[in-house]
Amino acid sequence: MTDFDAKLESIGRDADALREALARVIVGQDTLLEQLLIALFANGHVLLEGLPGLGKTHLAKAVAATLGVTLGRIQCTPDLLPADITGGEILSGDSGNIEFRPGPVFANLILVDEINRATPRTQAALLEAMQERQVTYAGTAYALPSPFWVIATQNPIELEGTFPLPEAQLDRFLFKINVEYPSADSLETMLMTSLDSEPANTIESLLTAERALEIVAAAQEVLVAEPVRQAAIAMVLGTQPDSESATKAAREHVRYGASPRALQALVRAARVRALFAGRAQVDFDDLQAIAVPVLSHRILLKTVSELDGMTTPVVIDSILAEWQSGQV
Repeated sequence: MTDFDAKLESIGRDADALREALARVIVGQDTLLEQLLIALFANGHVLLEGLPGLGKTHLAKAVAATLGVTLGRIQCTPDLLPADITGGEILSGDSGNIEFRPGPVFANLILVDEINRATPRTQAALLEAMQERQVTYAGTAYALPSPFWVIATQNPIELEGTFPLPEAQLDRFLFKINVEYPSADSLETMLMTSLDSEPANTIESLLTAERALEIVAAAQEVLVAEPVRQAAIAMVLGTQPDSESATKAAREHVRYGASPRALQALVRAARVRALFAGRAQVDFDDLQAIAVPVLSHRILLKTVSELDGMTTPVVIDSILAEWQSGQV
C-alpha cells in the first residue's frame, strides 16, 4: 500500500464520520450534506437556497462544530454596512491609538444569513473576502483565517426588501444548492430529536482546522486524466449557446452559459468526490454528479424561455443528457 492509498483510507473514514454525524442533526438531507462537504473540501463557498425553517442556519452551525473550526455569523438586513462585516478602525481606550478591530468575517466558516437582504454595497464587501481571502481597510490588507469558507443563505420566493445577487458575485460560489423540503419520516425524526433542544449545540468535533486543510491539499493530488479534462471542457462549452460545441438545449434556451470559473469549480469538486470515494483519479461520473450545483447559478436563460415556463434545472438536465451521450 502506497502512502497515498493510506491517505485515501484515512480521508474516507473521516468523510464517513462527518456524514454520519451531520445526518443525525440534519435529518433527511443526505444529498445536501454530501454536496456541502464536497464544496467545502474543494475550498469553495456555498449558496443555500430554500424556504425559511428548513435548517440552513442549523446546518452551518453543525458543520462548523464537526469540522472543529470557528464560526462567524452575519445576519443581513438592508441597513447592514460593509464595516459591520469586515470590521473597522476604532480608538483604543488602552493605548489611545487607532486600531483595526476585525469583524465577524474573520472566522473559518462564515454564515451569511439571507444574503439577498443586504444592499449591493454590503454584498460587494464580501467579494474580496471570498475571492482573495483577505480584507483591505484604509489601504492595509488583513489576511483571513485558513481555511476560510462562506455559506450564504437566501429565500427564493421573497422579493420585498431584497437585492438579487449580481452574476459576478454568484460566480464566486462554488455550489448553489437547493434545500429540499423533508419527507414525512424525516419530519417525525426531527420532532423526536430537536423539539426541545438544538443538536448542533452538543455535536462533537471530529476534525480540526489543520486536518481540514490536509484534506483540501490531498484533493489536489487526485489525478484528472486528459479524457476527463476534455469531458469537463465539453460540458462547460455545451452550455455556451454561441459555441461550436453548444448543445441543442443551450442554443434554444440559454442566453449566457457557464464561465471558465465553472470549469475550475467542476474539476475541483470532482476531485473531492473521487477522494471521498477512495479513488485516486476522477471519473466521468464525478463530473456528472456535481454538475447541477456547479452550473445552476451560472447559466442565464433567455427571457422567452422563462416566459414559456422553462427552468434552469430542466435545461441543465437536457444539457447533461446530450453531454453524456457524447461520452459513451
